[in-house]
Amino acid sequence: MSRIVVLTGGVGGAKLVLGLMRVCRPKDITAIVNTGDDFRHMGLAVSPDIDTLLYTLAGKANAAQGWGREGESWSFMDVLKSLGGENWFLLGDGDLALHVLRSHLLANGETLSATTARFAAAWGLGLTMLPMSDDPVATHLTTDEGDLPFQRYFVQRRCAPAVQAIRFEGAARAVPAPGVIEAISDPETRAILIAPSNPWLSVDPVLAVPGIREALAAAKAPVVAVSPIVGGQAVKGPTAKLMGELGLAVTNQSIAAHYAGVIDGLLIDGRDDAADLLIPHDVTDTLMKTLEDRERVARAALALADRIAG
Repeated sequence: MSRIVVLTGGVGGAKLVLGLMRVCRPKDITAIVNTGDDFRHMGLAVSPDIDTLLYTLAGKANAAQGWGREGESWSFMDVLKSLGGENWFLLGDGDLALHVLRSHLLANGETLSATTARFAAAWGLGLTMLPMSDDPVATHLTTDEGDLPFQRYFVQRRCAPAVQAIRFEGAARAVPAPGVIEAISDPETRAILIAPSNPWLSVDPVLAVPGIREALAAAKAPVVAVSPIVGGQAVKGPTAKLMGELGLAVTNQSIAAHYAGVIDGLLIDGRDDAADLLIPHDVTDTLMKTLEDRERVARAALALADRIAG
């Protein structure tokens, strides 16, 4: 069976990847993960989107809150707070172990690609997980409160500041991680999917790494995005708020225009208007609350890609 490639951010993207793993062989799936959210905290290398994917696919994610680990304990944070340490970014004890080991491996010369593959293999995930780059790329937002690194905006300020512009520091100097361009360009790749992650905050950092957008535009396989819009709103996170602040209508037409030149098709939710969409599209229920929902969306995205491929 041919390869499936998916570009993904965190929670929403992890749901789609899990759906793909239930309808395709994991070894045929390559997930290219946003690392623009990565940052150093308390001296530790934290990769939130990679970790969300690891926890979700390994069955370790906290399903209720959508981030972190199920059954987490907080002894580290309790002691940290008692000592007056920063407590705006929560590090559970199990989560902390992953960050400590990643930081140790990176400090000893291992790449982010290698550490990510190591963790995926340790938990028997079976798919190929690739960071978008082994080079540091940092998402920054220009807001009405000044310049904010992504995690300060997203976690500490809970997306409250109004956003005026977004930039990806280090992107121009970054190179795609080993395997990224090869997966996109592989003539045996059946479909390339863009998960319903935030296009501006989770997918644009990936596209900002030189070579990735160009590879997608030139790919033989159809590129299909799953829209993050459901019923005129974002399912989770600041997508709709951000679009309004950037002067964009919260519509699938805006999503299609944002991905112009990259995607060949768009999978949209049945609660939204498909009129005026000038690219191939299909309609399904894109809410992914259950495993069956995730399988349905994965099948629908692949079906659209297959239809485009003819």
